[in-house]
Amino acid sequence: MATEAKFVRGLGLLDSTMIVAGSMIGSGIFIVSADIARQVGSPGWLLMVWLITGLLTVAAALSYGELAAMMPRAGGQYVYLREAYGPMPGFLYGWTLFLVIQTGTIAAVAVAFAKFLGVLMPAISAERFIFNFGSLPVGGLTLELSLSTQQAVGIAVIVFLTATNLNGIKTGKIIQNVFTITKVGALIGLILLGVFFSRTTDAAVRSADFWTPLVNGQALSPGALILLLGTAMVGSLFASDAWNNITFTAGEVINPRRNIPLSLALGTGLVTLLYILANVAYIYALPLAGIQQAAEDRVGTAAAQSVFGSEAGVIMAVAIMISTFGCENGLILAGARVYYTMARDGLFFKGVGRLSQRGVPAAGLIFQGVWASLLTLSGTYSQLLDYIIFAALLFYVLTVIGIFILRRRRPEAERPYKAFGYPLVPALYVLLAVLIMVDLLIYKPRFTWRGLLIVLAGLPVYYLWRRLGAPAMALEPEVVE
Repeated sequence: MATEAKFVRGLGLLDSTMIVAGSMIGSGIFIVSADIARQVGSPGWLLMVWLITGLLTVAAALSYGELAAMMPRAGGQYVYLREAYGPMPGFLYGWTLFLVIQTGTIAAVAVAFAKFLGVLMPAISAERFIFNFGSLPVGGLTLELSLSTQQAVGIAVIVFLTATNLNGIKTGKIIQNVFTITKVGALIGLILLGVFFSRTTDAAVRSADFWTPLVNGQALSPGALILLLGTAMVGSLFASDAWNNITFTAGEVINPRRNIPLSLALGTGLVTLLYILANVAYIYALPLAGIQQAAEDRVGTAAAQSVFGSEAGVIMAVAIMISTFGCENGLILAGARVYYTMARDGLFFKGVGRLSQRGVPAAGLIFQGVWASLLTLSGTYSQLLDYIIFAALLFYVLTVIGIFILRRRRPEAERPYKAFGYPLVPALYVLLAVLIMVDLLIYKPRFTWRGLLIVLAGLPVYYLWRRLGAPAMALEPEVVE
């Protein structure tokens, strides 16, 4: 252990904030508003869904700040759950993260990059196959025995960014900073163009039914609208997800007790503001029907067409490629740190719990890249992401509740930052998130119950690993300041 490589503290406040913002902004903001608009049926409630989502996200991030400052260790949320509840809940989170949350998102974002590259290069398509041997049903899912050019590009992106992150944290953070700053600038440009330069005369912002939720021509009752908001928020919640990834890299953040809570607040606040303003741009640039019926749900492209006309497709394809590439890098960079910490607890493959000479969890990066690549091949990742919505929200709720548990259990622990508005803000987040979860259980049972089963499937794996796995290793190596 004396010669073991060490983490390098190379992430400053700007770098940390770019990981938060860059991991959140992918392709979702350019797409999911179409489905939300169809569900809520009014421009005003479209904005309200994004506002509620933003407030929930910021409230959770401000609450996580206390845990991040209290336990600035690699693994982040996994560590918080382990310390609050014990090793099993921590393992179930890490299991779900590896199985689908992190790797499934990496796969989905990689294919999204390839999809928009196909706008520039038509040969890259889901319909063009390098080989195709049909499909095989597996446990209610469909295993595609094929490789399209779109999937091949997605895998190439995963391999490339995994390889660059193997070079060390410095390389990963440079890519993250450049692409995050670029895509934030592109999103600001879309907002300004949509609000000030759109030529649409019947824009949704001028609608007489701005606050009237019309679905299938019928106005929703207040009760029905409240219930609908929970299911409508699925898309916006996922578009706003991955902000917690910075906690995974705590072992590499300079002055983590200060910079992680600050980056969580700054990053989520910035993205929430941009997301709300982007939707303001949509309702200025398009009629409500134009948002709801955007081709392939590409609302961002439809809004850009109101300014640029037919050239908008190419412009938005480039913007979304930049956005997804930066998002992909942040996801790949952060995820492997969780598997590293699990391995040191004896709950993942032993080799994953060691750092390379460049100070990165190389084995974890490779495991993650291989599994994410397989998910792009399987064709099942989109189904898995739907199934895991409920489970992802469940772990957020458990983590925030962990603040209350640790305040009571470890009152003497050093807390350089305390959760904003405690106990009201964390409790309000838990209440609202639980109501959304109940809503999803009732109105989207096909997805939520299967998502919960994915989590519970980790129970026998946990007990098997505890029985047969390697013993826990020593604490993570000291970092190089």
